[in-house]
Amino acid sequence: MAELGKKYCVYCLAEVSPLRFRCTECQDIELCPECFSAGAEIGQHRRYHGYQLVDGGRFTLWGPEAEGGWTSREEQLLLDAIEQFGFGNWEDMAAHVGATRTPQEVMEHYVSMYIHGNLGRACIPDTIPNRVTDHTCPGGGPLSPSLTTPLPALDISAAEQQQLGYMPLRDDYEVEYDQDAETLISGLSVNYDDEDVEIELKRAHVDMYVRKLQERQRRKDLARDYSLVPAFLGRERRERERGGRRKIGKEERELRLRLRPLYQLLSSRELDELLDNMHKEKQLRAKIRELQRYRRNGITKMEESAEYEAARHKRERRREGRGAGGPRAGRGREDGRDAELAAVEHLPGSELLSDREKLLCGSLGLSPARYVTVKTIIIKDHLQKRQGVPAKSRLPGYLDKVLRKRILAFLTESGWISRDAA
Repeated sequence: MAELGKKYCVYCLAEVSPLRFRCTECQDIELCPECFSAGAEIGQHRRYHGYQLVDGGRFTLWGPEAEGGWTSREEQLLLDAIEQFGFGNWEDMAAHVGATRTPQEVMEHYVSMYIHGNLGRACIPDTIPNRVTDHTCPGGGPLSPSLTTPLPALDISAAEQQQLGYMPLRDDYEVEYDQDAETLISGLSVNYDDEDVEIELKRAHVDMYVRKLQERQRRKDLARDYSLVPAFLGRERRERERGGRRKIGKEERELRLRLRPLYQLLSSRELDELLDNMHKEKQLRAKIRELQRYRRNGITKMEESAEYEAARHKRERRREGRGAGGPRAGRGREDGRDAELAAVEHLPGSELLSDREKLLCGSLGLSPARYVTVKTIIIKDHLQKRQGVPAKSRLPGYLDKVLRKRILAFLTESGWISRDAA
């Protein structure tokens, strides 16, 4: 009489606990794995009948002597996890296997059974150098403890991190150096029928990709060692406090490109001073050419230069007016506007004016410096009147009623002063 609770194979009468195969078409037909794999048939049962695995994956693959009693279901989840998360991510693998296994148990079981066990020795060739290395271990592999320790926190706000695309806790950037470097290997695949030339070509692609990664890491290390991230953000803060970065023209951008080989020889402050000095030199040269032009026309005082520029603008407008009725009248007005802008661009103080203010100075025959003086006095008087402080008119003598009215109308239209002041 069979013992209570035990199951036996109907073909060989061997005990089949805990794993057996039950026929879904015949009643009371249960076979052991050996008889089922051999295709045993008995009575009405045929080998092609449907079957059901009884046990649900709770049997062990390595036998009862295996340490930990890992079931076949857990082994399957472990292999799925190693393929999904990669070797070394033991915490993610343990979560995938189930709550019953800790990361330490997952690591020990995989290393002992699949690497150092019989299966690992049969599947992993001895020609692979160092076989498998856990690069997450602080004491081994290419990741030294100095690289695995957390990076020092940077004193930057969340808005600055978003602006820079920088993640300080990872010392990583949203846009890396040579962002498309991964395209070198993204399409590579290992085929057993590859010829030697194809293998060497793929190795060359991998080598190029490794070199790009090394250069990317070198640049990140350089930025970390020299604190370039806080230096860059500090420079941005200072420029915002000064009212924004100075507008860079096309010529200066080209100059910066030509000077790029010198960047590594200069500090950030020295480079800024060099570029600012070169910009000032350009302005001084333009001013010298302007003074030389005045001297050639017999002008020896700055007061006379304003009258000369006003007369020159009137002559240019008269020449433009002669062609105003022709088919190119619109083009003539546009050229006149460009001429007025060009005439004011090289004068001192023009960098402080907008394009509309430059056109106003050109139409009134005022130099930018004089216009800024008049504008400052008018706005200051307006503010004092709004505060109830009596203000005395301190406008310069060269400003007649017509010019004053034109400037007041312009400042009112632009929103500098309210309409009641005009």
